[in-house]
Amino acid sequence: MDPDETLLEVEDAMIKSVEYLLHEFAGVRTGKASPALIENIDVHVHAYGGVSKLKSLAVISSPEPRMLMVQPFDPATTRDIERAIRECKLGLNPAAADRSLRVPIPELSEERRREMVKLVKQLAEEAKVRLRAVRKDGIDAAKKMKASNIITEDGLKDMESEIQDLTHKFTKKVDEHAHAKEAELMKV
Repeated sequence: MDPDETLLEVEDAMIKSVEYLLHEFAGVRTGKASPALIENIDVHVHAYGGVSKLKSLAVISSPEPRMLMVQPFDPATTRDIERAIRECKLGLNPAAADRSLRVPIPELSEERRREMVKLVKQLAEEAKVRLRAVRKDGIDAAKKMKASNIITEDGLKDMESEIQDLTHKFTKKVDEHAHAKEAELMKV
């Protein structure tokens, strides 16, 4: 493995960490109806004898700004989907409506907004931990290259510096996304 390949792998892993964070942020409620809010809920479906993600069992849409519509592909799974949405920690109360479920999105209270901000900060910190793990893996790979005489001592220092620069760049992106999500949550 050469240094350029290693740097590309480190950068790719960091990009994926930030993308995963954004995916996680999509599930954090802001008071607006978004299919991402519930699409990854695990549903234990008795008819199929297993657990599936909601998005694989139904079409989720947002016909109104404060309402989600869930239309199961198989009407027999409607009760399982309704139970799963009720039991998730989002405080949602779906109502059955002719082969579909209507899920009203309640207004967020100040206390709930603060809880959501704490969750955003926790998710951001987890993303930073993933970035630091990628940095460590990249630096370890660089040290192995040095031990195998693929790169020189100066090459090792340059690689470590580039990996650290990438880490700073992506940590800054995580902070920016976290601040934007916090502002979105606190906006009434």
